[in-house]
Amino acid sequence: MPQRIPDEARLPELTLRGVILGALITLLFTASNVYLGLKVGLTFASAIPAAVISMAVLRRVAGANKLENNMVQTQASAAGTLSAIIFVLPGLLMIGYWQGFPFWQTTAICAIGGILGVLYTIPLRRVMVVQSDLPYPEGIAAAEILEVGSRDSSAPETSGAAKLDDSRNNDDKSAGEPGAREILLGGIVAAAFSIASGGLRVLADSVSVWFSAGRAAFQLSTGFSLALVGAGYLVGIVGGMAMLIGTLIAWGVAVPWLTSITPLGPGQSLADAGMALWSDKVRFIGAGTIGIAAVWTLATLFKPMLVGMRTSFGAVRGDQGVFRDQPRTERDLPAGIILALTGVLLLLLTGVFAIFLHEAAPQLAGGAFWTLTLGSVVFAGVFGFLIAAACGYMAGLVGSSSSPISGIGIVAVILVSLLLLGFTAISDAFDALDPGVARMLPTALALFVTSVILAVAAISNDNLQDLKTGYLVGATPWRQQVALIIGCLVGAMVIPPVLSLLYNAYGFVGAMPRDGMDPAQALAAPQASLMTAIVRGVFSHDLEWTMIIIGLAIGAALIAVDEGLRKRGGTARLPVLAVGIGIYLPPSINMPLVIGAVLGWLIDRRLRARALARGEDVERASAQPRQRGVLLASGLIVGESLVGVLLAGVIGMSGAPAPLALVGDDFASTARWLGLVAFVAVCLGFYRRVLALPRAG
Repeated sequence: MPQRIPDEARLPELTLRGVILGALITLLFTASNVYLGLKVGLTFASAIPAAVISMAVLRRVAGANKLENNMVQTQASAAGTLSAIIFVLPGLLMIGYWQGFPFWQTTAICAIGGILGVLYTIPLRRVMVVQSDLPYPEGIAAAEILEVGSRDSSAPETSGAAKLDDSRNNDDKSAGEPGAREILLGGIVAAAFSIASGGLRVLADSVSVWFSAGRAAFQLSTGFSLALVGAGYLVGIVGGMAMLIGTLIAWGVAVPWLTSITPLGPGQSLADAGMALWSDKVRFIGAGTIGIAAVWTLATLFKPMLVGMRTSFGAVRGDQGVFRDQPRTERDLPAGIILALTGVLLLLLTGVFAIFLHEAAPQLAGGAFWTLTLGSVVFAGVFGFLIAAACGYMAGLVGSSSSPISGIGIVAVILVSLLLLGFTAISDAFDALDPGVARMLPTALALFVTSVILAVAAISNDNLQDLKTGYLVGATPWRQQVALIIGCLVGAMVIPPVLSLLYNAYGFVGAMPRDGMDPAQALAAPQASLMTAIVRGVFSHDLEWTMIIIGLAIGAALIAVDEGLRKRGGTARLPVLAVGIGIYLPPSINMPLVIGAVLGWLIDRRLRARALARGEDVERASAQPRQRGVLLASGLIVGESLVGVLLAGVIGMSGAPAPLALVGDDFASTARWLGLVAFVAVCLGFYRRVLALPRAG
């Protein structure tokens, strides 16, 4: 475990240079997460790569220490996590309510929701971080990374802080330690591959084969996304196999069954029919599975939620002691400041909702207008508070990357929609509006309210993970909480322009900014598409309830299987949320994730066998290679994602769908084979790099 900086130590923590560095890293990871989330519906935890980059930069600055690095990592990870807002906001373009992303409205929603997520989870720190035995996987891993990085520092840590290691032993202890160079290597490889495929078009980005058995259609497909391989490596074999099961349910059972009983349309190919049935029907099986997984998770967290609420109210009453009398490492932001900030944010949120409604329907009657405005604020504030405790616990239990944030979004958007349907007076007020406005406004409002809740949930999911890292290294909690708020503000400023850039360059499925764009390049924005479809179905009363109920039944059966595996013990589990995602996403996205997970499993098996053959402790011998794998995987994600954002800029400036293409459509067959060969070569290189023995000296 990391050596904790003692309470009496007074080291630089929240510094100006750290805030600036954190803002730059925020720009990097937020852009990456927004692109990845819009493309495949997944984001990655940025705490570990942010810590590595921070150490690589600050170790060259006099007086830097691991507490300052921890603040940079805290700020950057909060901003990267806030990008989960893209799971909802694109839906406002898909329904035609927005024609772009208005900067100040988007920024306000991100900032207010994110900061509320920080404030709601501060009172939970003691019960869920200090006093609990929750594993907090990313938080502990980030603390270990900071500990390793501190071994190279020769700067004194004041008389109150013991040196972690003698400088004579630094070279021996850090020999072969993976660091920023691994992120850089992964980023360069993924960037080069992405330019060759998405830019030059000499490599394909996927391969797909359709075949039939009778009237049933089957598809074998995989994408060549290195970012998804990296994400799969981070997800692990349990999540990867669950996604593979979901893919088999969708493409080995559901799509073949539906194509066998559904006649082809005029001029419709087998592939077109299969994709249409998956998009219009099978995805809702995934939605049902994701929804019941989220509800089950929240149900299992009912007791911890009550504990968290009791702790929160205790903090409000001042039970935690006087701020100045507490040890440095126990000082949270005072309850008075938390309450004041929460009140200010809820007032600002009232203004944001009022502006949103007034722009949509300026003729809306006063009573209905303020009922909708204040009702939205109350729902977002109260439900967000409850979700904050649940998400904080989930992050501690399974990690930020594995928490069902999108499932929580589905639950929230359904609840908001049903509440809007339940108010007869509001329905009557809608009837008095222009029919087009009356049809669109409830859907838009439900998505807008859900975006706030999702921002709260995402940051709550990240906040306690960061506070766990800070607790392990001896950081000052209130300074970390300020860093989290700064991260939310910086991230909120970055997200709108990145969203606008990507939308204008690629468009979203179901929302193209101009005529003549290539629909094959459109970003799927899968969660936003799903939530939009659910809300539309609720208000139009034509939701695919049959498919959703099938998904609920599949999810319930899988939950029973997972509970049985849990009671047996061991590592075998069946995370139901991952199965639902496997059903919902296309195989071109699922399969690279599965490949990355299998790659990680093979590497772990090889590391174990090598350690046992040498008579070494498996965990000790595997620590550095596993860390190298995490950093390489993070580099793959960042490299491909940043190239996607840069290509979006090129496409936007040129106005052409493929301005850098060197080949035409007749090269497509060759590009598929070249892409497959290059993809396999990179995966093999990843395997060899992680397993490579460190060079002596």
